[in-house]
Amino acid sequence: MTTPQEVLKMIQDQKIQMIDLKFIDTPGTWQHLTVYYNQIDESSFSDGVPFDGSSIRGWKGIEESDMTMVLDPNTAWIDPFMKEPTLSIICSIKEPRTGEWYSRCPRVIAQKAIDYLVSTGVGDTAFFGPEAEFFIFDDVRFDQTANSGYYHVDSVEGRWNSGKDEGPNLGYKPRFKEGYFPVAPTDTFQDIRTEMLLTMAACGVPIEKQHHEVATGGQCELGFRFGKLIEAADWLMTYKYVIKNVAKKYGKTVTFMPKPLFGDNGSGMHTHQSIWKDGKPLFAGNEYAKLSKTALYYIGGILKHAPALLAITNPTTNSYKRLVPGYEAPVNLAYSQGNRSASVRIPLSGDNPKAKRLEFRCPDATSNPYLAFAAMLCAGLDGIKNQIDPGEPLDKNIYELSPEELAKVPSTPGSLELALEALENDHAFLIESGVFSEDFIQNWIDYKLANEVKQMQLRPHPYEFYLYYDV
Repeated sequence: MTTPQEVLKMIQDQKIQMIDLKFIDTPGTWQHLTVYYNQIDESSFSDGVPFDGSSIRGWKGIEESDMTMVLDPNTAWIDPFMKEPTLSIICSIKEPRTGEWYSRCPRVIAQKAIDYLVSTGVGDTAFFGPEAEFFIFDDVRFDQTANSGYYHVDSVEGRWNSGKDEGPNLGYKPRFKEGYFPVAPTDTFQDIRTEMLLTMAACGVPIEKQHHEVATGGQCELGFRFGKLIEAADWLMTYKYVIKNVAKKYGKTVTFMPKPLFGDNGSGMHTHQSIWKDGKPLFAGNEYAKLSKTALYYIGGILKHAPALLAITNPTTNSYKRLVPGYEAPVNLAYSQGNRSASVRIPLSGDNPKAKRLEFRCPDATSNPYLAFAAMLCAGLDGIKNQIDPGEPLDKNIYELSPEELAKVPSTPGSLELALEALENDHAFLIESGVFSEDFIQNWIDYKLANEVKQMQLRPHPYEFYLYYDV
C-alpha cells in the first residue's frame, strides 16, 4: 500500500511537474485531466480535485455537473508516453455537494461490490484475471454519411494480402484460424509485444507473457497476473492504454473490438475469478473438478444470470458478431473442466488449492472492467446465497453435439438488444445488494438502446446492398 505522503514525496524528489488524473466514464473509456504539481496536496486523496463532469458519457446533466476526482495513491506511475515527466494517478469520483461517492462512477461501483462481498461473510477478497485479446492493424478507415457507409482495415499479416505486390511480398501471412503461436517470420509482432509487455511492467502491472493469437491479420494477447477486483480493473485499463500507445509509436493501430474481421476468430476477454477469505481460497474442494460447493453455486449464479450479465460484460452490438458458433466462441451456457467450448471453464490447475478458479469465457474487452467484474461477482454471490445448482457439467465438445443435444443447452443472447432486454427483466441480483442502483441500470439500458442499438438499426449496412440492390 502506498500512502498519499509517499506519493507527494515522490513528486518532490523526482521533480515531477505534471500530474495526470485518469478516471473512467460509464461505457469504459479513460478520461483525463492534467494539473500542475502544486494543485495536489493531501486533501486531494480524500476530498478530491474539482472538475466539470457535464460532458462525460452516461453521467448526469449540466445541473449536477460539479464533481471531484479522488486520487488513489496505489495507482501512481510515471507515464512513459509524455514528453515531460508526468505522474499518472487513477481516480474515483465524489459528489462535492454531499461528500458521497458518485453512484454512477464505475470504480465506486466496483468498491461497493467488494464491500458487499465482505458484508455477506462469504469472503473478503475477489480475485480477477482478465485475458484481453486485440488486433494490431497497419491501417483503418471508416465513415458513415447519409449516402455512404464503409470500413476498411489492413494488416501486413492479413491473409488477404498473400497476392499483394509489396515489393517484394515475402509470403509469410498466417492462414485464417491458424495464427496461434507461429514463430518469426510469420509472427511479425514479437518485438512490439515485448515492448508493450515491458512498458506495462514499468507502469506497475505484474506481467507474465505475450503471444500471437488465432486469427490472421495481427491478433495478439498479453498476459498479466490476476489481482484483487479493483486493481485487476486498473491494470486492464493500463494494459489497453499501453498497448494502443506503443502501437502508435510503431505507426500501427490497435483495436479491442470483438469482431473486426469477417470469417475469422474474434477477440474475447476470458475472465478468471475466485473468492478468498482470511487468506484462504474458497473454490477448492472435493466436488466436480476438485471444486467446492461454494464454487459450484457461484457457477450456478453466473449461468443463471448470464443473459443479463452479457448486457454489461459484452456491451456492444459488435460483441454479438463474436458470439456465434464456429469460431471457438463460448455461446453455450454450460460448464466443464478444461473444455473451451463451454462458457464456464474450470482450468486444469493441478492440486494447488490456491490455483482453483473458474473462467467465464463470454466477456470481451469492450466492457467497462469495473462494471463487468462487479456484475460477475454479484451473480456468483447470488448463486452462493441461493445455492443455485449449475446442473450437470458438459464434458464434451459442444460444437460437435447433435442438433437434438444442442437444443437442450441454453445459449447466449443473439444481440445486444436481447441482452439489454434480459437485464431489464433480471437485475434484482445487482441492485438488492446495493452494488448497482436502479438509476444506474435504467440509465445503462437507455444509453445503450439510444446511442448504439437504435443507431445501428437506422443505418443501411453495406452487405444489404450486396443482398438487395437489384431486387
